[in-house]
Parts: sequence; structure tokens; C-alpha cells
Amino acid sequence: MHDDLVDHLTRSTPLSRGEALRVVQDVLAYFDETIEDYVRRRHRELQGQGLVNATIFERIEADLKYRAVAPPELTLRQLRRIVYG
Repeated sequence: MHDDLVDHLTRSTPLSRGEALRVVQDVLAYFDETIEDYVRRRHRELQGQGLVNATIFERIEADLKYRAVAPPELTLRQLRRIVYG
């Protein structure tokens, strides 16, 4: 899977083929995360950094615009509902 990308990484970095394959798989898994799982994970991470919810939800809202496949735009209320139900 994604042999062209793995080949590119082995040519352009010091990674071995196995390491490059693992990096590609890790990146794909990261971007395969559902919006809901991403929002919950980021909320926990940012809370762990001591940020308050108002700041957390604004940051998540901004971050979502830069995902590989941009999800539909979510309001702050929708983000809160994902986390708290």
C-alpha cells in the first residue's frame, strides 16, 4: 500500500523501507480518526495542558480546518456536544 510514497521516503530520508512504511501507516491512521474521536482526544490533551474549555474549543475549531480532509465546519456548541454528549 502506498508504495510510491514509501519509495519516496526511503530515497529522500535516512529511513529504511520498514521504517518508512511504519511512518506512512501511522500518518494514515492519524488522519483516519473520526471527527468525534479527534475532538475528544484533542480536548483531553489540551485540558491536560491546563487550558480552559473556552480556549480549548476555539483551538479545536481552528485545528479542524487543517485536517487532511476538512470535515464540515462545526460550531462551538457542536464541539461541546461531541465531548459532553
